[in-house]
Amino acid sequence: MTMKTIDDFAVAGLRVLVRADLNVPLAGGRIADDGRIRASLPTLTALTTRCAKVIVCAHLGRPGGKPDPRYSLAPVAARLGELLGVRVELAPDGPSGRAAIAALRPGGLVMLENLRFNAAETSKDDVQRGQFADRLAELADLYVADGFGAVHRRHASVYDVAWRLPHAAGYLVQAEVAALSRLTADIRRPYVMVLGGAKVADKFDAIGSLITAADRILLGGAMAFPFLVARGDKTGTSLLETGQVDAAGSYLDGAALGQIELPSDVIVAAEPAADTPHQVVAANAIPVDQMGLDIGPESAVRFAAVIAEAGTVFWNGPMGVFELAPYAGGTRAVAEAMTGSNAFTVVGGGDTGAAIRALGFAEDAFGYVSTGGGASLEFIQGKTLPGLAVLDEP
Repeated sequence: MTMKTIDDFAVAGLRVLVRADLNVPLAGGRIADDGRIRASLPTLTALTTRCAKVIVCAHLGRPGGKPDPRYSLAPVAARLGELLGVRVELAPDGPSGRAAIAALRPGGLVMLENLRFNAAETSKDDVQRGQFADRLAELADLYVADGFGAVHRRHASVYDVAWRLPHAAGYLVQAEVAALSRLTADIRRPYVMVLGGAKVADKFDAIGSLITAADRILLGGAMAFPFLVARGDKTGTSLLETGQVDAAGSYLDGAALGQIELPSDVIVAAEPAADTPHQVVAANAIPVDQMGLDIGPESAVRFAAVIAEAGTVFWNGPMGVFELAPYAGGTRAVAEAMTGSNAFTVVGGGDTGAAIRALGFAEDAFGYVSTGGGASLEFIQGKTLPGLAVLDEP
């Protein structure tokens, strides 16, 4: 695809609306991982250095289309200001926010409050979304798409605004497209995918098409449980959506022999707490009152061995509850295997990126660390992503 970039525009003095992905995890109102904020810095720094008047917009969580202080971008604005070395004013929707934007000087930057405080941002109704996009477009002279983690959404700030303004891709979107394109053409094989995490619904439907692309698919985390049940195992109180079991069975039937690899052992406990007694059990012997919280050591060794022989590895989703030390071993083993391999390695998804950083791995030890979970999965499946399609220039 062909996209204009911020380097194609003389931005000095222009009001530039930058759609960033600043949907960071919060714990007690504090930012638990600022990886996505850091990923936005190259584009924002370039624009302010070139004397643009920058208006950053983003979402945080799912506030339900109305203001909710729990989802305010205030902590994000504060952290962005620390990283940029300037004060970043948070502009609420209304007169005071418009005044802050009007007062912007070349090289200045403000952040709009959470876009999802307005239900029109995510509306399925084109007219409602369009009206919100009109309001956003009035604020700016140029639109820059730099929130790769949201480009698979047909949202007002991602899709509709770009139709209303001259538009360009930011440096992050450029880098994401370049890296992920290596997973769709001229793939170095064997091509191994590692899928895990607790957000199973976001990835589950993708497996059908991924089977046609990958040589091996390693499943851990909650992703594994529908497959274990489909083959007749009991999973105790593990995180499980029963509606996915039949589909998991179909995937197993459609895959080549050994193409989908499940854990052979898991670490279980009565609840996900660091001080709760835990044990390693066979994957087909999870006690009825226990839940799987990580792949076991035998599985970790097997998964690492497959990764070591790979030419390309795509990883989306931790192998367990990595935030708790007893259940971080599987995720650590996958990360170590990837950093020690000669493969082109891509880490996809906010949770997976947060995991490697929390466990002390340097991002540059991997081929690429993507900021987009669902977006990266849809991209490597070859799907049309609305927020990228609207940038495509003839």
